[in-house]
Amino acid sequence: MKYLIVGLGNPGPEYADTRHNIGFQVLEHLAGLAEVRFSADRYGDRTEMRHKGRTFILIKPSTFMNLSGKAVRYWMDQENIPADRVLVITDDLALPFGTIRIKPSGGAGGHNGLTSIIQILGTEVFPRLRFGIGSDFARGRQSEYVLGVWNETERKTLADRIEVAAKAVFQFGLLGVEQAMNSFNKR
Repeated sequence: MKYLIVGLGNPGPEYADTRHNIGFQVLEHLAGLAEVRFSADRYGDRTEMRHKGRTFILIKPSTFMNLSGKAVRYWMDQENIPADRVLVITDDLALPFGTIRIKPSGGAGGHNGLTSIIQILGTEVFPRLRFGIGSDFARGRQSEYVLGVWNETERKTLADRIEVAAKAVFQFGLLGVEQAMNSFNKR
């Protein structure tokens, strides 16, 4: 059984440690656990790992956030993976920092990466893991906040929250989206 795990973010060192790139950070953690490396491929950096009989194809799109749908569609087609075995990991301003919410479908919620995926796939029905980044910014400063680096308070628990997100990815692959929701949406 193959699963496509797409972590949303923006390519380049200037975005590496920003809130908007939490999807990349979760995938880098997963790759580290499996001791696999990403390599540049079409529309993104790709690696593959195995866990308890499942294959997880990890993709960090190189298309920039606003065009994430191109990478998702390409890799779904390339690997012949249906939407219900795709998990998109994204940041979410509406959730408190470190909160994890898994959903089998839903709207974009103002997130440009999700908007692109929904437009290109022509559906809102694909699982996503939303990682809360909070909304501690002044009016009109949303973009600065999202593209800003983690503050000291966030850094203290960031690694633990990324580990929880990684466990949620494994559970999604092993037991399905409903079980992952039941286990992780309360954490």
